[in-house]
Amino acid sequence: MHMADALISPVVGGTMWVASAGVAAYSIKKIQSDLDQKKIPLMGVMGAFIFAAQMINFTIPATGSSGHLGGGMLLSVLLGPYAGFLTMASILAIQALFFADGGLLAYGCNVFNLGFFTCFIAYPLIYKQIMRRGYTPARMFSAAMLSAVIGLQLGAFGVVLETLFSGKTELPFNTFVLLMQPIHLAIGVVEGLVTAAVIGFVWKARPEIIENASIGKALGSISIKKVMTGLVVVALFTGGILSWFASSHPDGLEWSMFKTAGVEELESSDGIHQTAGEIQEKTAFLPDYNFKAAESEAEPSDSESEEAWPAVSAGTSVSGVVGGTLTLALACLIGLGISIVKRRGKASAA
Repeated sequence: MHMADALISPVVGGTMWVASAGVAAYSIKKIQSDLDQKKIPLMGVMGAFIFAAQMINFTIPATGSSGHLGGGMLLSVLLGPYAGFLTMASILAIQALFFADGGLLAYGCNVFNLGFFTCFIAYPLIYKQIMRRGYTPARMFSAAMLSAVIGLQLGAFGVVLETLFSGKTELPFNTFVLLMQPIHLAIGVVEGLVTAAVIGFVWKARPEIIENASIGKALGSISIKKVMTGLVVVALFTGGILSWFASSHPDGLEWSMFKTAGVEELESSDGIHQTAGEIQEKTAFLPDYNFKAAESEAEPSDSESEEAWPAVSAGTSVSGVVGGTLTLALACLIGLGISIVKRRGKASAA
């Protein structure tokens, strides 16, 4: 559900940049109450895990479409909404800058759609409300499923509204929304299952992580080594190996666009769009999660045009590992920066 720049107007793109920056500033202020030296690396590891997970597109049967994990709900449950939102912003920044996944102009839209709706609406209003009566496996499963589905539905509807306000007549509101919502409902069910599985793993290994995140409490003396190790191993395996098995079908957004307008991508000749595209071409050293050299190779013959599955690719593996590492570093840097500011503020107050 990563929007390309051509889907939005500069006004909408700029507005959503401001909105997402405002939510990020609010999150930075609020996270200082529960940010400690253990949450910072957990933010990085969770960012790397979600980055790798988003590389795995899974086929939606009988549709010709695919979907991938959003991850916003999982980040909220394990990190809290504020750290979760900042981690999602880190993931999407790395994807846009270095892998050309999601536009630079559309970055604010993508952060809002994938981060805000899950962290600040679905998590507090659905997940936490279900869990108020206590933690049980059944409640955790139902809360993860329902909140993940609704969070993704809200994000999909956000995409439709942003194209509407951008005046994209190729994507009429009624048709587009009637395609976007059902396909992302199917994707949301899979996301809910994955979210519930990961939450279940963390709960069994270290339930205090989830409990503390829900009340905004620092991790303190809680040992999170087992959880961190498990997530790192899964992230490396997912980005380096499982990424070969990603579906080649268009994702839910591209599928909906094709069914609505007959194309999976829109074109734009606007100067701002061109500038953003040129910047992205220079920064994206692994575009589409592959080596640049792979893009310049000659077109395959008809007998070779069918893609092999699994698509074993060194470029994809390198992208998964490098992208996860960059995301981990950026999320940790954000956490460290907030921590330094927090300490300086206390020193000044003293």
